[in-house]
Amino acid sequence: MRPALLVIGHGTKSEAGCAEFAELVDRVQLRAPHVDVAGGFLELAPPPIQDAVSRLVSAGHLTIDVVPLVLVAAGHSKGDIPAALEREKLRHPGLSFRYGRPLGPHPDLLAVAEARLAAAVPREQWGDTAVVLVGRGATDPDANSEVAKTARLLQEGRGIGTVETAFVSLAEPSVAQGLDRAERLGYTRVVVLPWFLFAGVLPDRITDQTRAWAAEHPALEVHAAGLLGPCDQLAGVVLERWAEIGGGDLRMNCDTCAYRVALPGFEDKVGAAQTPHDHPDDPASPHSHDHPH
Repeated sequence: MRPALLVIGHGTKSEAGCAEFAELVDRVQLRAPHVDVAGGFLELAPPPIQDAVSRLVSAGHLTIDVVPLVLVAAGHSKGDIPAALEREKLRHPGLSFRYGRPLGPHPDLLAVAEARLAAAVPREQWGDTAVVLVGRGATDPDANSEVAKTARLLQEGRGIGTVETAFVSLAEPSVAQGLDRAERLGYTRVVVLPWFLFAGVLPDRITDQTRAWAAEHPALEVHAAGLLGPCDQLAGVVLERWAEIGGGDLRMNCDTCAYRVALPGFEDKVGAAQTPHDHPDDPASPHSHDHPH
């Protein structure tokens, strides 16, 4: 039996973002022709996880490896996806999953971010340029700290003036606050670099907020860099995370996980019960198109 790999994305209402996810899954399949690869979304867009799992089960798989296509370990990868997989085990008795770790600030992804930065501003100008790296933002301190770590790793050894951290939702500093900080540091050239995989509502929001801030600061040179996108490097990182599952080397970080450690202001998360995320294309969801109301 060929091995089975399920790639789980967050989901988006953006048609472009859904197409980019599908392209990434295709790239993974092309790089691993000996593997049965399927992709599904946690929420917001088809195909749901249920359909992807059913496809692999129909092909005869009773053990499925799972890689969460997320950049940081937050609530979706720690709770929502595992809960959804437990529901699939109830639907398919005898089915088991082996769960991989999030992508993280992998050197190959940092190299892609570096290329996106180079496309926005020539390298010879990096020394007097401020970069504002914008993450999604979460109510999980550990996840937000991973974005700050990514910003520092991006700055190291690349000759960038500074890399500031910002978030587009649920955490501060905001995009505007990150840009304000770059201005206060004396930089007149700023690049906003979204730490996002694919197109979607939040990347669009980053673009809109960047343009609004730039319009209010006409004396500054403000650039917007591109997303990571469905590139070969990303497909390679997915396969590396998959290889870790079989090798038993996951190296998950639990030292500052809000679900295990009582962090100030987040004590109620410790040991909190996790439930599957609702997906409108999953019959079990109360918001399903097929659910009786």
